[in-house]
Amino acid sequence: MTRRELDAAGVTDPALRAAYTRCRELNARHGRTYFLATRLLPVERRSAVHALYGFARWADDIVDGLDRRETPAERDRLLKLLEDDLACGLRGRGGDEPVVRAVADTAERYAIDPVLFADFMASMRSDLTVTDYPAYEDLRGYMHGSAAVIGLQMLPVLGTVTSREEAAPHAAALGVAFQLTNFLRDVGEDLDRGRIYLPGDLLAAHGVDRALLEWSRRTGRDDPRIRAALVAAAELTRGVYREAEPGIAMLEPRTRPCIRTAFVLYGGILDAIAADGYAVLHRRSVVPRRRRAAVAAGGLARILAARVPRGSAPPPRPRPPVRQPAPEEGAR
Repeated sequence: MTRRELDAAGVTDPALRAAYTRCRELNARHGRTYFLATRLLPVERRSAVHALYGFARWADDIVDGLDRRETPAERDRLLKLLEDDLACGLRGRGGDEPVVRAVADTAERYAIDPVLFADFMASMRSDLTVTDYPAYEDLRGYMHGSAAVIGLQMLPVLGTVTSREEAAPHAAALGVAFQLTNFLRDVGEDLDRGRIYLPGDLLAAHGVDRALLEWSRRTGRDDPRIRAALVAAAELTRGVYREAEPGIAMLEPRTRPCIRTAFVLYGGILDAIAADGYAVLHRRSVVPRRRRAAVAAGGLARILAARVPRGSAPPPRPRPPVRQPAPEEGAR
């Protein structure tokens, strides 16, 4: 399948194919919901999405500690190396890390604005020092770089039937909705790393602070104030999903099933959290495998319905890179 995706995308350089394959492996291993949805994309566009996910995952792993033993200073050094490598890659000078080579190639093929990557790296860097967000607006500032820009990076790959400017706010909102869902699902794990991604003003409105969250995590005991705050966080997240949903119809018909599937599956995580009694401080809530399979089957049905009728013009293909890597870069 990897070979078919790369052939369809026109990726022929062996080193670049290996880089894209590495990104696909990261997506398959760590992004189960996201990877399942990606398989519903037209085959020639999947490798680009793998590259965007693989790079984001690599940076996130550095921030969290690749082997959980790096000091903050070491993580800062590794992140700076990645930033420098990315800057070289986006300027067409290759890249040391496979994820950088793949994402730089994708950025060139689809003319993705380099500013989006700079904003992403700024949010990753803040994770090294910032451990909580006093208000929702503070959290939104962080999520612009960590989540909204991911939606904006995806737009050129997915294609739109409207202007990109019209679709952009909805794409950004979908990235934020997905991340808010992850924040709610991973409250306990993030707390173990010393971070709280639920906004402080929302928690305080229900009488919750860090000490209470840590007590609940440590003892395994529930508290009605925590549950009320988590319910409010889920409602806040559902509101962002509502902001995002109109953007799905603005995408090219062949890419809508992928995003609709991701939309439904990530929304299903909120349903799973509710069904589990909002016990996210004690265990991770997941969408049952049978439910994921059913949603994916629905996505396949929508793909069949969106097929281009015989005799109509084919959909546009991504433009080839403006510049091919030099031989010595491809061998790095």
